[in-house]
Amino acid sequence: MTAVALFGAGGKMGMRIGRNLMASRFETRPVEVSPAGRDRFRDAYGIACLEADAAIDGAPVVVLAVPDTAIGSVAATLVPKLAPGTIVIILDAASPHAGHLPERADITYFITHPCHPPIFNDETDPAAKADHFGGVAAKQHIVSALMQGPETHYALGEEVARAIWAPVMRSHRVTVEQMAILEPGLSETVCATLLDAMREAMEEAIRRGVPREAARDFLLGHMNILAAVTFREIDGVFSDACNKAIVFGKDTILKPDWKRLFEPEEIVASVRRIT
Repeated sequence: MTAVALFGAGGKMGMRIGRNLMASRFETRPVEVSPAGRDRFRDAYGIACLEADAAIDGAPVVVLAVPDTAIGSVAATLVPKLAPGTIVIILDAASPHAGHLPERADITYFITHPCHPPIFNDETDPAAKADHFGGVAAKQHIVSALMQGPETHYALGEEVARAIWAPVMRSHRVTVEQMAILEPGLSETVCATLLDAMREAMEEAIRRGVPREAARDFLLGHMNILAAVTFREIDGVFSDACNKAIVFGKDTILKPDWKRLFEPEEIVASVRRIT
């Protein structure tokens, strides 16, 4: 059985992926520095956390389920202790892309992140429909990148990724740079911002007298059909009036140069702000 040392096991992400990891073929070796986190993991899964040195002894894979802001300090302490050939899996591209991982040529850095369950899906089970994050009951896609290390290590890294994010549909291979474009660029800087603006717009409609439930139902319903048309989920087109509203809306809401958010220097600046 392949051993996987899971650092940050008692945290929010560690608890989430630890459940899936223990249900897979991998031997899970949990590591947690906080007493509360150790108690949380033991109480939930009946397994006591290990000291770091014991967890990494003979473990070919180490997963860092720690916050982006802690990746650098944790890795700086941990990486020098790892055996040559160890695969270190990081769950977000921000810290790696920002240069927070220690330089060591004889280990592998593998980055993976969930796409989260898609809006358009075939889920019918209530538990799956309620699993918006993924990794519990709803199927999702994932992205992964081999930042450094031998090509032969990709298969094992992807197998661990499929285990921790299960159930998984498509597994996409990208570069670290491309993953940083996806997040924070596409998903947070653009998508989350526009969604937050839509929420603010809904609140403005409510402030102007529209009943709250009517405004929310109207917005969420239109998000559904408009997204289905926009992303070619259905064969449909917008009305002439809608197309005119889109042109006016873009001119009014978006800056003309907004796509500069995807320029390499802007992505680097964004991940540095995050980390």
